[in-house]
Amino acid sequence: MTTELTISGMSCGHCVKAVEGALKSVPGVQGVQVDLSAGKATVQGEAEQGALIAAVKEEGYNASVAG
Repeated sequence: MTTELTISGMSCGHCVKAVEGALKSVPGVQGVQVDLSAGKATVQGEAEQGALIAAVKEEGYNASVAG
């Protein structure tokens, strides 16, 4: 399963690493790709969308399901 998230608040490579780390810490996540310029994250795995969004928000960024 793939989940696309829209991420706001990222401005640099450090932000990307923080979001990647937060998403990878969610149970069920198998892979993460974060695109700074597009403000998007693609998450592979069987993780709950709410858990993904909560993990990103804990790092200080906003997230929503892209669609």
